Amino acid sequence: MLYYGGMSAKKIIFLNQKGGVGKTTTAVNIGSALAVKGYRVLLVDMDSQGNLSSSVSADTTRPGVYEVIAGTADFSAVQTTPVKNLFCLSGGINNAGLSVELIDLKDREYYLKRALKPAESDYDFIFVDCPPALDLVTMNALAFAEYVIIPMQCEFFAMEGLNLLMKTISSVKKKINPRLSVLGIVFTMYSKRSKLNNEVVEDISSYFKDLVFKTLIPRNVRVSEAPSHGLPVNAYESFCSGTKAYNDLAEEVLKRVTK
Repeated sequence: MLYYGGMSAKKIIFLNQKGGVGKTTTAVNIGSALAVKGYRVLLVDMDSQGNLSSSVSADTTRPGVYEVIAGTADFSAVQTTPVKNLFCLSGGINNAGLSVELIDLKDREYYLKRALKPAESDYDFIFVDCPPALDLVTMNALAFAEYVIIPMQCEFFAMEGLNLLMKTISSVKKKINPRLSVLGIVFTMYSKRSKLNNEVVEDISSYFKDLVFKTLIPRNVRVSEAPSHGLPVNAYESFCSGTKAYNDLAEEVLKRVTK
């Protein structure tokens, strides 16, 4: 299936208040897998570190999402990437003060939603990579989104953090964005030889059942190397286990959003 042409984009955010769980990597690589299938995908980098931007060779010194929210730039700020159909609205250090700047403003949770509204008919998917915090920037992303994808590592405290995140999403759904729902939980950096990894996957899968994606993203050197070359993994090494896993995960995402 190709570009919807004028229909509103599917709006998905990638969220986990814990850092280092593969959130940015998952956003970039699902986006790239969908772009290769012919879907137009816009990646929006809300993190002040700008890791999503650099993962697709976007220039973080150019105007990006901060300037679009502030009204000092329009969507000519969107940058192309090395992958056809994959685009980026960059983030970076300017995002660092966004929560503070928004705090005293009226309707402060809706600035991202209003800023991105004009772009919705130009893309099939808009992916937002959130910072690792449940702050006002993240609240703006939650107010914008239809769906949340939660990347997680298979570690001891995973369930504890996940319960807090689910409570936050439920609260936002009630008070700010009734259309919001969790599209799924995806396990990253998985090792089938690790007893702990397997126990965590089993425990969370039994508790959250259908929310957990079947595809497990393995620990893979090529996935780790690709961002340093400014490339998604499928553009860096098309036949590695990481590329296959993200292709499979993209298929799962497609099935869930088109139900």
